[in-house]
Order: sequence, then structure tokens, then C-alpha cells
Amino acid sequence: MESELIRLRALEPEDVNILYKWENDTEIWKVSNTVAPFSKHMLRQFIENQQRDIYETRQLRLIIESKADGKPVGAIDLFDLDPYNCRAGVGILIYDQRDQRQGYASHAVSIVIRYGFQVLNLNQLYCDIPSQNIQSLALFKSKGFSVIGLKKEWTKTTSDWQDEYMLQLLNPKKW
Repeated sequence: MESELIRLRALEPEDVNILYKWENDTEIWKVSNTVAPFSKHMLRQFIENQQRDIYETRQLRLIIESKADGKPVGAIDLFDLDPYNCRAGVGILIYDQRDQRQGYASHAVSIVIRYGFQVLNLNQLYCDIPSQNIQSLALFKSKGFSVIGLKKEWTKTTSDWQDEYMLQLLNPKKW
């Protein structure tokens, strides 16, 4: 799965070090709902688990790789796959600030939307975005997601509570 800018690829055993860096960065924990560090052993198991079918694991993580230099710039996840109700959540990370606003996230979300609707035949995709994450809100809205609700004081931070938007994209066509 690729565009002229990026390639989405499955996790490889060699990705354990980059996942270790990303998953253990406490600055990211506030958007990933993480409260404890991950060991390399746990991440190796996660990578091995990703070799199983998405319908079995109910999730899929793909590495976002720059086609220009093959560098991993982030990851995009389909999670909480519900085959009966034909829906899944979407989450994305572009790790390094220098790689943000370069189009990587936009291309990755577009590819995952096509994959979700055309390959998995989902009826809808959704995402939850902290109200202060203006960039992510703009990204998902630009891809057709609509805000369908605001969860007040949904996430506890170190100093206060943060609201969170829920966005949804219905499949425009039943492939």
C-alpha cells in the first residue's frame, strides 16, 4: 500500500528498536493512553502477534515509510476492529516534528481509508482526538471525517482534564 510519497508496510522484527523509542516517549503517552513503559520483549511479542489475521487480533499496525529514503516516519493503526458492525478505529503517529507537516499523515490516512472501505468492506471508521490537537483534527476533517461528539474532561493530564472529540467517516460507497 503506497502513494507517491509513502509506503505502508507490515511490522518487521527489526522495527523493535524504533517501536521501543516511540512507545516509551512519555510525550506521546498523553495521546496513546499509555501509563507505563514497554519492554523490548513485549514489543517483540506485539510484532509477532501482528503476523496473525486482522480479524483474529482486531488490530493492524503499519509502519509509514518515506519512499524518498526508506526511513520510518511513523505508524498508523486500525484498532478495535468490529467485524459484525463493520467498523474500526484509526490512530496515527508521525514521530519526529521535522517529519510532521510533510504530507506523510495525509497520505497514510487516505490509504487506510481506501483499505478499510475497499478491502475490509467496513461501513465506518472513527477516531478520538484530544481537543487541543488542532493538527489531527484538521487532518481527519480534511479526509471527510465529521465531529460527532465531544467527551468532556475525558482524559486526565498531569495538571487537569482534557476534552476529546470523536470523529466518524461513513463509507460513501458500498463496494
